[in-house]
Amino acid sequence: MIPKDTSPEIYRLQLRLWMARSPQERARFAASLFRNTRAAILASLPKHLSEQEKKRQLYFRTYGEHLPDDFFDK
Repeated sequence: MIPKDTSPEIYRLQLRLWMARSPQERARFAASLFRNTRAAILASLPKHLSEQEKKRQLYFRTYGEHLPDDFFDK
C-alpha cells in the first residue's frame, strides 16, 4: 500500500533502497528505531513515577494497551 503522503515514484524508490539492504541491516535499523523511541518515551515521563509505573506507561505508550493488573505479581 502506497502511503497517501508519498508519491508512487518516491515510494518505489524508498522500497527499492530499503530492500537493497541486507536483512541484518534492516533488523539493526528497526531495533535502533525501537530503542530510540523507547528512550524518548521514558524521557517524556514524569520523574516521580515508580519503576513499576514507568514500565506500565512505557508499555501503554508503545503498544496502546494496558498491562494486566497482575503482571507484576508473577
